[in-house]
Amino acid sequence: MSRLQTPVPKRPLPEGKISYEQFLEWLDEDTWAEWVDGEVRLVSPVGGEHQDVALFLLRLISEFVEARGLGVVRYEPFQMKTGEMLPGRSPDILFVASEHLHRLRETYLDGPADLVVEVVSEESRARDRGDKFVEYEHGGVREYWVVDPIRKQAEFYVLQEGTYYPVLFGSTGVYRSTVLPGFWLRVEWLWQRPPVRKVVQEWG
Repeated sequence: MSRLQTPVPKRPLPEGKISYEQFLEWLDEDTWAEWVDGEVRLVSPVGGEHQDVALFLLRLISEFVEARGLGVVRYEPFQMKTGEMLPGRSPDILFVASEHLHRLRETYLDGPADLVVEVVSEESRARDRGDKFVEYEHGGVREYWVVDPIRKQAEFYVLQEGTYYPVLFGSTGVYRSTVLPGFWLRVEWLWQRPPVRKVVQEWG
């Protein structure tokens, strides 16, 4: 399988370590990157299956959130900085509840999202389940979903007293969100991707 190449940004990468504020000044909406240990880390492009799953989830979550006025949904390359000593990441999807909208800035979220979804690609598997898992847990992201379309499995974690606990793991089953009251998802939908209107009808 051929690997997708990381595109070269329009502007030269900053030399040496920079602050998060300098990173945000350098970053533009056409460059997908993260800020880790004071350095710019370019994000590799993703394949079609990754995009299909991410778009399906984005549409489902946005539909649910907008219909109920629960908050705001953002998606990559929107930045999230969960804490002063933590990296600046660019989750695939993030949800910010209405009571936490004061954390939103024009180009980034200054604090943890209530829900983060990462769709796994070949090059991100270790990062999504390793570094980001620890960072999101430490930073206070209340709910974390890791969706792997390659292996067709999904993992759902809920933060309790500072620790992530797994709620559901596998390729089938029904997950009910704690952050989005009333939201439920058949895991099989991630691989089958039925029309969003049919899902909404099932929600009632």
